[in-house]
Amino acid sequence: MSINATYKAKQFDLSGLRGISDQTLELHFKLYEGYVANTNLLNERIAELLSRGPIGQDLMPTYSEMTRRLGFEYNGMVLHEYYFGNMKKGGSGDPSPRSAFVQQVALSFASYDAWKAHFVGVGKMRGVGWAICYQDPMNGRLSNHWITLHEEGNIAGFIPVLVMDVWEHAFILDYKPAERPRYIEAFFSNIDWDAVEERVKTRKAVRPVAA
Repeated sequence: MSINATYKAKQFDLSGLRGISDQTLELHFKLYEGYVANTNLLNERIAELLSRGPIGQDLMPTYSEMTRRLGFEYNGMVLHEYYFGNMKKGGSGDPSPRSAFVQQVALSFASYDAWKAHFVGVGKMRGVGWAICYQDPMNGRLSNHWITLHEEGNIAGFIPVLVMDVWEHAFILDYKPAERPRYIEAFFSNIDWDAVEERVKTRKAVRPVAA
């Protein structure tokens, strides 16, 4: 990505979701827009520093902090786009048993129910972060991961297939902190499995060799 790239916040029509209020979405969209703005701002400031020539020791602390922060802002922007993008009004709750997603799940887990229990378990973990189902592009295997500060825990090169935000701002207006499981249920009722399907690459997963 060019350091001079300028991003625009995407628009998502998610009014009327089950169990996730429009008020929560309005708050969440504004937070997402902040990540977009901060990504652009940091890119501009880093580009301005680089335009002066090699970074000297006097500017290294500023340059280093902005560069480290950029990963947080970039991932905050991108993960929210995946999250909003895999929800829709009138979701089906569970995918079609004939979907490519379920086929890949069957190659990576004992069953769809086993995968879902694992994903929900990740989402219920203490702390704030993201529950993400990734696909390994090399063999098609799916795996669930906990991502903390947007940029910490992502698997290099893996494809985000299903992204669930479990930072408290995603549900605190609708549920108490201890009611996160209710939010997760609401999230599943709003999943756009067609969007998930578009992210899945159908490949035969390689099963590990038994010892």
